[in-house]
Amino acid sequence: MEIPGVSNPSPTPDRTTVPYRWRWMILVAMLVAEIMDLLDASIVNVAGPDLERSLGAGSVGLQWVIGGYALTLGAGLVLGGRLGDRHGRRRMFLIGMASFTAGSLLCAVAPNIESLIAFRLLQGAAGAMLLPQGLGLLRENFSGSELTKVFAIFGPVLGLGGIVGPVLGGFLIQGDFFGLGWRSVFLVNLPIGIAALIVAVRFVPRKAGDRTVRVDVTGAALVVASCTLLVLPLNQGQQDGWPLWTWLCMAASAIGFALFAVQQRRTAAAGRAPLVTPGLLRKPAFTVGLGGIALFFGGLIGTQLVLTLYLQIGRHFTAGGAGLGNLPLAVGTAIGGAVSGAFLADRIGRKVLHIGPLVQLAGAAVLWFELDGLDAASFSIWDIALGVAVAGVGAGMVIAALFSFILAAVDDDEIGSASGMLSAVQAVGGSIGVAVFGSVFFAQARTGDFTTGFHYALIVQACLLAAFLAITFLLPKKGRPEEEQHGIAPEAPADDTETDTEHLTV
Repeated sequence: MEIPGVSNPSPTPDRTTVPYRWRWMILVAMLVAEIMDLLDASIVNVAGPDLERSLGAGSVGLQWVIGGYALTLGAGLVLGGRLGDRHGRRRMFLIGMASFTAGSLLCAVAPNIESLIAFRLLQGAAGAMLLPQGLGLLRENFSGSELTKVFAIFGPVLGLGGIVGPVLGGFLIQGDFFGLGWRSVFLVNLPIGIAALIVAVRFVPRKAGDRTVRVDVTGAALVVASCTLLVLPLNQGQQDGWPLWTWLCMAASAIGFALFAVQQRRTAAAGRAPLVTPGLLRKPAFTVGLGGIALFFGGLIGTQLVLTLYLQIGRHFTAGGAGLGNLPLAVGTAIGGAVSGAFLADRIGRKVLHIGPLVQLAGAAVLWFELDGLDAASFSIWDIALGVAVAGVGAGMVIAALFSFILAAVDDDEIGSASGMLSAVQAVGGSIGVAVFGSVFFAQARTGDFTTGFHYALIVQACLLAAFLAITFLLPKKGRPEEEQHGIAPEAPADDTETDTEHLTV
């Protein structure tokens, strides 16, 4: 997952200033926050059967528990960055971390599925206040080559967090420690969150926000309403038989997003600060890139969910077994990301975004035939590991490069706003994917035909990948260098006439 940007990042510190002594402890706190988000985005995937037994959660309830978190997270990310600009990033980080930890406790003690869904929505909103502060805090306290090293550390650590989520969730649920069952997947956040709070309070320096920054409440409300009007019918439609209100909600959602674009332009024209830099929405490559982000991550998160559901519900895997069943996908994604990031993206440019989805489609085709030839009596994860791993390789190739090619379409002063918007669309796209793929799979699962449900999900994924592949031809041919994606300017060569005490600003 990309690090969410802030809407108005601070300039990189002057190298003549003495570096903050405890700046590396700030990195620790930021990494903990990002890992907690990754864990909560995936750790619940393996809790479906346990939630059904404990709280009577049906398919729609499970989709809301998983996708509701991503919905409020994505809808609030850009607003969270703006609040950090105004009120100070340290303050918003502490509020977000405390709220996220408290939300995890509320989820753990939820008495029914309705309460759990509400608490998951609150937890996502807390994450939206927490996560956008990381980039600004790091840029305020690191500079030059150190800042480059900081972001180089993020990639492997966050990749590991994505792998660990389902495995850890399965281990906790299957272990049923102290009889807690699924509740332990939320309680694990408490010691982590409290430790991160202590570190942040002690080591993150105080810095006042900019009170002249205006918070666009109207724009934020339009985003939240439009996202809700889109995800609500996608979650409920299959169960309710797609009544008229579901179609009206989706139409209203499209109108809401259009109104948001108009409102942002008018806000900027009036001299007020919009949530999103209006110039971004006038760049065709960036606009289609937003659609590509939604399509790609909707398909990726959706198929990962279906894989887990298939293993647990269709093949009666334990929670621990289903968690381990995600490892071929995770390993494939790591390999694809490493190959793309280290070799392909720089050498072949945009073509890496053409190859990635084609490899995913090849993996989906292999998986289709693997599912057809299964022996139910002797099934193991190895029977489908090849197709899942190949699909993961293709996904990793895209993940490692996609943001850089979309950000290449924006101006340097728009990177912060663009990065935050891409991260928000990524999260909301994941929520939509949970709703769509969950509905497709459960429509067949209710009849006991789990393999056909998986097949239908693969067809939906193929359609999304085909649309995504078409969009990639509209993106810039070369990606933006990674350091520039985080607002790190290259160091200028020293002037021969400088004295020993003079330094260039990075």
